[in-house]
Amino acid sequence: MGMSLKRTLGLRLSVWYATVFILSTVALVALTYALLASSLVQRDHDIVRATLREYMTRYELGGLRALRSAVELEERTGGRERLFVRVIAPGGADAVFTRVPPGWGDFAQEELGEGQGGGGAVPHDERAVLEVATGRLFDGTILQVGKSNEIRLALLRKFQWIIGVVSIVTLVIGVTGGLILTRSTVQPIYDLIEVVQGIIHTGRTATRVPVRSLQGDAVDELTTLFNAMLDRINGLIVAMGQSLDNVAHDLRTPLARLRANAERALQAGDGPGSREAQREALADALEESERILSMLNTLMDISEAETGVLQLKREPVALRELLSEAVELYEDVSDLKKVTVTLEPGDEVVVSGARDRLRQVFANLLDNAIKYTPEGGSVRIAVTADGSWAVVTVADTGSGIGAQDLPRIWDRLYRADPSRSERGLGLGLSLVKAYVEAHQGTVEAQSEPGHGSTFTVRLPLTPL
Repeated sequence: MGMSLKRTLGLRLSVWYATVFILSTVALVALTYALLASSLVQRDHDIVRATLREYMTRYELGGLRALRSAVELEERTGGRERLFVRVIAPGGADAVFTRVPPGWGDFAQEELGEGQGGGGAVPHDERAVLEVATGRLFDGTILQVGKSNEIRLALLRKFQWIIGVVSIVTLVIGVTGGLILTRSTVQPIYDLIEVVQGIIHTGRTATRVPVRSLQGDAVDELTTLFNAMLDRINGLIVAMGQSLDNVAHDLRTPLARLRANAERALQAGDGPGSREAQREALADALEESERILSMLNTLMDISEAETGVLQLKREPVALRELLSEAVELYEDVSDLKKVTVTLEPGDEVVVSGARDRLRQVFANLLDNAIKYTPEGGSVRIAVTADGSWAVVTVADTGSGIGAQDLPRIWDRLYRADPSRSERGLGLGLSLVKAYVEAHQGTVEAQSEPGHGSTFTVRLPLTPL
């Protein structure tokens, strides 16, 4: 199929190019020949008419003698091409003066005698004619001046031969160059087809399409975009593998605990205290199942937010009030870790959004800040209005995030802490980003290892 496509595409392009080139060349040659022939005809006619006017003037000034002298002078000097000249007496009598170009002889005179009234074209042989212009003088005398078109025909035949040879050479060069150009143009498409077929057959996405160094070429731009797409796919595959590893790691522990609790409940027997042990085991199993369910629900919420199908019940939300609730919610946790959480004073800022989703955004950011801030550290929260945006910052004095991890903290199930010393699903920041962007906002992080992190959320302000 690939080879058939190559042959079909290349052949079609070559045929179209050759057809357009040949038709264009033929049209150009035909137009050039027509313009040249028309110019030569116009030149001959202008010569005949100009000579006729000149001889009529000579006759009117000096009679037949002056006309004869002018014709003989032109023949001796050779200033013009030899012309046919005839003077016919009034009343259509015999010619009183005749000059015939060399090679025409009596045959030409006889034929011209039939057209005395107005002039025309008299055949000399099968290839040429004598083109004649006629004028009537003041005394009724008829003056005829004619010119053979043999020279013009000879020039046109020579031009036909030359332009024929040039056209053939041009067509050969043009068609050959077109074939080469066509192949060069579609070669990246052939390379693209080969790479796609290789990926389909082997399943390996490491192969890339060769990119030429041309700039602004649409085919090369397609090649570049295709390679970028393969890079993105590879990145997604790698991230998916890491995510699956994280999911497997995070689910293994609660599932193992769930099974252990179930076994413990089964092994409790019917002795004293067995009922209490069973209830405790079932409670632990319920807790682990809730953890698993929370992970799955969070993954589903992130997917819905990223795909735009998440339903947001918007209402005016006072951010300072919402953040006060979040601080109060985590008061026991911060006290237990001896981390100071401060909401800086300021004016209230109101946005339009889903209260429960935004509460979860700031709760996750606050939970993350407290979790990675050591004992004695602090977390500061600020709410301000910046133009048409509401800006919320959550800054901590924790361990910070490494430069290699900072761009990936928003990925699902990504854990910057490979030792997993802090318990968590690795979904909190992914959910934050998904919910904020679902509100047409942005979130970014700045961090330096050992100097804490600052998360900044920007949300559109509610119009007053």
